[in-house]
Amino acid sequence: MVTPPDSEPAPAAPRSPAALFWACTALALQGFGGVLAVVQQTLVERRRWLTQAQFLEDWAAAQLLPGPNVVNLALMIGSRHFGWRGAVAALAGMLLAPLALLLVVAIAFAQVAAHPAAQGALRGMGAVAAGLIMGTALRLLAPLRDNLLGPRACAALAAATFVAVAWMRLPLAWVLAATGSLGWGLAAWRLRRERGAQP
Repeated sequence: MVTPPDSEPAPAAPRSPAALFWACTALALQGFGGVLAVVQQTLVERRRWLTQAQFLEDWAAAQLLPGPNVVNLALMIGSRHFGWRGAVAALAGMLLAPLALLLVVAIAFAQVAAHPAAQGALRGMGAVAAGLIMGTALRLLAPLRDNLLGPRACAALAAATFVAVAWMRLPLAWVLAATGSLGWGLAAWRLRRERGAQP
């Protein structure tokens, strides 16, 4: 786990599994497309359950695991604070209310899906979601200044991932396996080098 820098206060904790359930339910109901922005703002800035650096580390781990990233992150937080009870509470909070809402919306949208106004609304929401993700990505750059790899290596890995996924259209799993392995290898090499330099 990342040790919070001196400038960042220690993270708080959910009061109970029930509080975690309701927080995850509220979080899941806000995640319309730009879920990363909502998750970062809720967990780091509002509830302060994670520092910015911890969020960056946990989100990276959540992306490497199978399943939805935000569900993986919620499971990690629930298990960290309350064990299996917290994991179940977080999972239920993430899935129950959104599933019920999705069924209602799917039934209703089926009646108007072919209407031009409905198609235009969907395209507009896609642009908003892209803007939210870009804004959150810019906020997540700050913790990378203190990353073990350094700003240049982090920027190179991020650029390589973007090019491979957005331009070359390579499968995300392959890209994450390649760039993730490279990042892990570089970090392990730098750790060994730093330990070897210590008296």
